[in-house]
Amino acid sequence: MATDRISRHSGAGAGARPGRPIAVALRLTGAGLILAAAAVHLDLYLTGYRSIPVIGGLFLLQVVVGVGLGAAVLVTGSRLAAAAGALFALATLGGYLLSLWTGLFGFTEVRTAAGIAAGVIEVAAFATLAATARPGKGAPAAAAIGGVSVAALALLGVAVAGAGGPSAGGTPATAALRTATIGGETVLTDGRGSTLYWFAPDTPDRSVCTRACAQYWPPLTGTPALGPGIPGRLGTIVRPDGSAQVTYDGHPLYTYIADTAPGQARGDNINLNGGVWHVVPTAD
Repeated sequence: MATDRISRHSGAGAGARPGRPIAVALRLTGAGLILAAAAVHLDLYLTGYRSIPVIGGLFLLQVVVGVGLGAAVLVTGSRLAAAAGALFALATLGGYLLSLWTGLFGFTEVRTAAGIAAGVIEVAAFATLAATARPGKGAPAAAAIGGVSVAALALLGVAVAGAGGPSAGGTPATAALRTATIGGETVLTDGRGSTLYWFAPDTPDRSVCTRACAQYWPPLTGTPALGPGIPGRLGTIVRPDGSAQVTYDGHPLYTYIADTAPGQARGDNINLNGGVWHVVPTAD
């Protein structure tokens, strides 16, 4: 009889809640994932997004809140903190998907490896923190968490597949280069009116903006001409990926992801990706 009672009690306890090692593992993993997501957003903020109106502030907010929630889960083990972290991870993912699909606060996101990584981390953080917040709730809770996680991953895949992104060759020049007056200065633009930039660490025959840098500062490629009356000299250099990047008076040319409409020059005189960026004034 006593043995039966002990057995029934042990079985009920085992079915009601996960063992302590599993609970601790979920807690540590969930905290680590939400902190990792915050770290990715901090890197993105520092390397390009801080100059984007509203979006830059939202990235910084994500970092602050993510670190706070991650620390709370890690230190206190609070189920409330875990639940808040799970919802925050899901909301952050929702903002990313919205910016890919329709744009957010005037900014349309492009497909980047860092963005995809952050999205996957956020899905994993949601699943782990939701399980941490609802221990011992049985199969229905686990099924609900799993279903939401799978749906979130599917939406992420669809959004990423349909999103645009800088190609390996950068931004192709589709028409003759033009000029625009921005802040009282006449600067060079591509054929669609997007402001062109040069990068201080570059040399006349070499671009040092590659990989992640080139996702935020797509190099201008192709063989465009200068529009009527524009002084200066165009040329090309061969980038590390083999594409031909356009140069103007010895400066390799780039556009900037944060410039979402003609007449914008949000990248002028900012220090990102290892150097200072400048608009390209037309030659005298």
